[in-house]
Amino acid sequence: MIVDERFVTYINALNSGNTALLDEIEAEALRTDVPVIRKETQACLKLFLALKRPARILEVGTAVGFSAILMKTYNPAECKITTIENYDKRIPIARENFRRAGMEQEIELIEGDAAKVLQCLAGPYDMIFMDAAKGQYIHFLPHVLRLLEDGGMLISDNILQDGDIIESRYAVIRRNRTIHRRMRSYLYELTHHEQLVTAVLPVGDGITVSSKKGAADCKKQQ
Repeated sequence: MIVDERFVTYINALNSGNTALLDEIEAEALRTDVPVIRKETQACLKLFLALKRPARILEVGTAVGFSAILMKTYNPAECKITTIENYDKRIPIARENFRRAGMEQEIELIEGDAAKVLQCLAGPYDMIFMDAAKGQYIHFLPHVLRLLEDGGMLISDNILQDGDIIESRYAVIRRNRTIHRRMRSYLYELTHHEQLVTAVLPVGDGITVSSKKGAADCKKQQ
């Protein structure tokens, strides 16, 4: 828990909630130990959608489709969502959830390894939501930057690793050390990249919100 649990409980109690279908999908996912974005992260995502009103969204990591349906439901603008998933047991569940939501035409699910799929996409996208294998974020970044339009928003979830990110690598369980090292590299790249303006927020398990500068903006700061 990054933020005191009492604060999180209070903040979530203020949440206006989701649609009945999203509540059902979330409950089903939690019963089967499938992770979905946390309540406080959901609230932030709704805010970013309201501010950005993205027409083309790319999601890296579909799971059972909860966040894709949430983004389509709460985006005030008409949009097309492309989402990528590699875990074959979750893909049919996600497709069924898109059918239940009546969003099969608006949400395109691409099956496969995101590292390979991203190379084949043309873009541009005005919002990208990263919620896949955390150790791969750093490898996805060059492709994501290519696909993100100038002024576009990149949101990355679960970047604080339940607080492990601030620990020495020797204090982290051995099997998690590679992810720990790669996530630290990813956070450094996001916050120091000349094309990005990034904020790291202790929301849920941590999110980053990055805006891509245009070429003219980059030149001004050189």
